Amino acid sequence: QVRLVESGGGLVQPGGSLRLSCVASGSIFRINAMAWYRRTPGNERELVAVISSGGNTNYADSVKDRFTISTDNGKNTVWLQMHSLKHEDTAVYYCNAEVVPFGPTYRAGDYWGQGTQVTVSS
Repeated sequence: QVRLVESGGGLVQPGGSLRLSCVASGSIFRINAMAWYRRTPGNERELVAVISSGGNTNYADSVKDRFTISTDNGKNTVWLQMHSLKHEDTAVYYCNAEVVPFGPTYRAGDYWGQGTQVTVSS
């Protein structure tokens, strides 16, 4: 079993900063990539940022130059540092990881956290 647990969400004023954390645990052989998605009511979940095991990153245009995704050396924790937050950043943020678990097939799978609410409001 693989588990992702997010933390760090909350209420912040426009222009403020927030840092989200996500820790992956369980029967992990390798993590290929970790990412942050977000969803607002009535909308599809959208990719915010992704980081590969090699450290390559990619961001949604709407968050470029404001958000930074990073991982620890062990690659089981991912952070999303958010600056200059806007009302439109309000959403539930989900951690995602492509994980190869220990097992007979070592087949990679997609795993999700439970989500953490970020609200940007004055």
